Amino acid sequence: MSHKFLQFQRIIRASVPLLFCSCTTFFGLTFVELTQNKVLAETVVTQDLEAAGLFQQGVMRYKRGDLQGAESALRAALSRDSNLASARNYLGNIFLQQNRLDAAVQEYGEAIRLNPNLAYAYYNLGLALHKQGQNEAAITAYRQALVIKPTMANAKYNLGLALYQQGQNEEAIAAYQQSINLDRNNANAYFNLGMALQEQGDTAKAVIAYREALELNPDNIAAYNNLGSVLAARGQTPEAIETYIQAIRRIPNNPSAYYNLGVAFYKQGELKKAQQVLKRAHKEYRKQGNVEQAEVIEQLMQEIISSKKKEQPTETVETSPDSEVVIPSNNQVEESSENLEFDFYPESSSQDTGEETPTTQENFN
Repeated sequence: MSHKFLQFQRIIRASVPLLFCSCTTFFGLTFVELTQNKVLAETVVTQDLEAAGLFQQGVMRYKRGDLQGAESALRAALSRDSNLASARNYLGNIFLQQNRLDAAVQEYGEAIRLNPNLAYAYYNLGLALHKQGQNEAAITAYRQALVIKPTMANAKYNLGLALYQQGQNEEAIAAYQQSINLDRNNANAYFNLGMALQEQGDTAKAVIAYREALELNPDNIAAYNNLGSVLAARGQTPEAIETYIQAIRRIPNNPSAYYNLGVAFYKQGELKKAQQVLKRAHKEYRKQGNVEQAEVIEQLMQEIISSKKKEQPTETVETSPDSEVVIPSNNQVEESSENLEFDFYPESSSQDTGEETPTTQENFN
């Protein structure tokens, strides 16, 4: 067994007491998307033909979604040959899908003990630890998987997420970029890269990342929200407003886009438009039962009413026959608001339902 693997075991055991016996309490992460499990046909190395047959039977049942039958067959295979590392890995996958994280960690650890070069066992161990909130241990596992198999895009992506959650933004950005180099179709990688870049203050690159995420997934409400907030912060208010309107066109009943659009109009001094759009946001938040955010909007609308009263003397000033006071029409906004679709988060609050939690890639093998 290599020195590197022994060192890895010590790190994991320090983070997760009794790794191969019991584990810490489950800590829930938010996983927005569960991707299809990628299961590769395997030729198991064993001299026991019956064990090999039981293993293949377990894999086939696993692929059909018969987790109970798969577990029975894999355990039967292990009773014939206890050195089947891949059988342990598949048992870990079954427990991971059932959210039996302690058992999953134990099986992946045993698979690694039997075969220290089994990259997917390290990756899957990382995923189980990650779901438990054991980020440092997960980072170690993902990195070991990548030592063995450097082209694992999902391991790079999950590594980036774990690093980001540990506050290591620069390292997270590098991991996300490497993941994208390996798989340019991962919309979540672009989105999370945008978040990390935004936190670093690199707003120009964040804009590019969010736009790439939306190119791949036009229904990512959080990407619209974040993109709009970055554009607004850069002083590109018209572009931010257009982004919020695109969001509403994608998902008409999501209140966060209306809220963000209303705030943008308010900051631009277009008080009537702001008032109209915020009314819609208020209505949608009330429908959702989000009383707290609805109250925030009520306070903002009171500010708008006060601002309009202060402006009243200016609006009644006489103008010369050659000049014309133009008040922006609300009709266009009103028509757009009724037919829109999408979301992102308000600059002032993370309570909004448009804020999306970074997602973890769950392709396990």
